[in-house]
Amino acid sequence: MHGSSICPSRTSGSSAGPVDSDSTVQSQNKGGGLEAPAPPAQSSDHCSAVVPEPERKDMPELVVTTLLAPSRISLKLLRALVMSLVYLAALVAAFVYSCIALTNVLCHPRRGCCGRQRLSAPECLRDPTLGEHCFLTLRSSGLRLHYISAGRGNGPLMLFLHGFPENWFSWRYQLREFQSHFHVVAVDMRGYSPSDAPKEVDCYTVDLLLADIKDIILGLGYSKCVLVGHDWGATLAWEFSIYFPSLVDRMVVVSGPPMSVFQEYSTHHISQLFQSNYMFLFQLPRLPERLLSLSDFQILKDTFTNRKNGIPRLTPYELEGFLYHFSQPGCLTGPINYYRNLFRNFPLEPKELSTPTLLLWGEKDNSFQQGLVEAIGSHFVPGRLESHILPGSGHWIPQSHPQEMHQYMWAFLQDLLG
Repeated sequence: MHGSSICPSRTSGSSAGPVDSDSTVQSQNKGGGLEAPAPPAQSSDHCSAVVPEPERKDMPELVVTTLLAPSRISLKLLRALVMSLVYLAALVAAFVYSCIALTNVLCHPRRGCCGRQRLSAPECLRDPTLGEHCFLTLRSSGLRLHYISAGRGNGPLMLFLHGFPENWFSWRYQLREFQSHFHVVAVDMRGYSPSDAPKEVDCYTVDLLLADIKDIILGLGYSKCVLVGHDWGATLAWEFSIYFPSLVDRMVVVSGPPMSVFQEYSTHHISQLFQSNYMFLFQLPRLPERLLSLSDFQILKDTFTNRKNGIPRLTPYELEGFLYHFSQPGCLTGPINYYRNLFRNFPLEPKELSTPTLLLWGEKDNSFQQGLVEAIGSHFVPGRLESHILPGSGHWIPQSHPQEMHQYMWAFLQDLLG
């Protein structure tokens, strides 16, 4: 996990139990830590001495450091090599996306070189049928997160985590569908306006984001939830289920792999890295925000509306529902900072997955290859994963194929509705 002031990987581990004084004394005697009683002296012409048992000492710290030095140096060299390749890929991606952005400016000169700030939120963001707008102050960080809540008192908590470049509005279909049997909550993650958005990259490490999810669940008054995640939200859901399994009853994951599985898969399938080329661009400071905002956020618009890979039937008003918050000054930095922490700890150790999970994947996902589904299954406890690849669907399943998603979810969660 990434280093920071909050580290779930440390807090979730088992702690030492109370010490048994009898067993402690016994172990000390056996180990030679206490001096054994001297045997009785025997008369002899020669001087005899009592030789105590040798004390067992820990290996000197200098020796341990020396033995570990080759491994540590090798790991540092590996990380340096990886980061060199990452920044080389970032420069290539910057050139490609700069060409795309410049083309957009030349094709639409009236839009100018900056993104137009939206002064008022579109009506779709104020739709009362989707739920009530609320804010929650997180216990660990003190940040205030915005969320939409509906169906309180109707059943277990169903918590939705969005990806990039999205917000709570990407769950509009699911909020309507499940509020009759669940307390549905769709949160704007840390960094996504109107939630608080610290500027520092170090404020977006995975362990801090996991602490946010924990604080949301407990802050809403629950001890567990049905966790639903897409894209970045899916990646965080995987990690959360590993470090806080007691807080997750069931999990629904859409179009997003665990970080360790993605890393392992990508080292054997370089083509996956080409499909995820944008994450290299996002390693650079300031330039990604500038490129995404050129020609009134045309790159973002294309991401949502592309005829082949975008969200089908997305209306202009719904498009504005995503662009409104991104158009506010500085509001692209927080979301991009998620990516700027991706390569901090390389390599990641594979982890066993055990939370009962429904995994939905798009047949034509342009961001993640289908092979990741099999790779995820290979790390699962048998019988805990139910996976489906949706024919004809792309990366945006919650919005492009909500009916199919809902059918799978109702069947998967049926026993919770008792």
